[in-house]
Amino acid sequence: EVKAESAPVRVEVVGTTASEEKINLSARIPAYVGEIFASAGDRVKKGQKLIALDDRDIRQQLAGAEAQLNQAQTAYERAKQLYEKEATTQQALVAAESMYAGARAQGAQVKGMLTYAQVESPIDGIVTDRRVETGDLANPGMLLLAVYDPLRMRLEAPVPVRLVDRLALGQEVEVALERPARIFKGQVAEIVSEVDAASRTQLVKVHLDGVAGDVLPGTFGRLWVAAEAREAFFVPASAVRQIGQLAFVQVVRDGRAVRRLVKTGPARGDRVEILSGLRAGETVLANPILEG
Repeated sequence: EVKAESAPVRVEVVGTTASEEKINLSARIPAYVGEIFASAGDRVKKGQKLIALDDRDIRQQLAGAEAQLNQAQTAYERAKQLYEKEATTQQALVAAESMYAGARAQGAQVKGMLTYAQVESPIDGIVTDRRVETGDLANPGMLLLAVYDPLRMRLEAPVPVRLVDRLALGQEVEVALERPARIFKGQVAEIVSEVDAASRTQLVKVHLDGVAGDVLPGTFGRLWVAAEAREAFFVPASAVRQIGQLAFVQVVRDGRAVRRLVKTGPARGDRVEILSGLRAGETVLANPILEG
């Protein structure tokens, strides 16, 4: 007997994957690109050198700063000796000490700039989005390349506002990816508190479990969100016969089995949902008889 049942509804929301840790590496000094040691797609280790900028100008500045430091140190030590012999004033000693401190600060600053000429990976990851080639001029703030962690991936999906309340931080959900083609378990990590005015959606970020470095950023994926349950009819899968593109069941009426055209929905285990063609209270044959 066909009976109405409460069927759970899952709405499919389309999204794309992204790394939870992607670091853009930019130039901090104006310099030409000297050497490049990594290309897009390369796996790198934390601290590994990726790009070397031309540091000849900085080394010249460092040589000048060190010369000034030596000169200031000599002047300070001489002023200190004279002051101890009461051959100079305290004001002259303080001035020499200030020049010495300034020269030391200048030298430390230039040494710091020299380290900016070596661009290293801040994490274990994969290089992506390389923007420069050898000989290019890198200006401060210019993006050189990016590194992302392939073991910490998430799905970013714009969820309709009407469904956002059905998600909560930390909630376990299922995500289907196109590549690799499998189902991932995940947890809702962030729900952006801003509504897109054009699409009436909020961005939801889902952390993916069990990622083994095989999920690429930008991969197409689907997030399933539970919606309100609806009334549905189900029959045993064995009760449905397929003839070409048409589906039929046999309805019992007045002691006879009558073939009835139906429209089927998705299968749920060993049962099939009937979208149209049957009413509550009707009886179908679980194992249809052969028709002459």
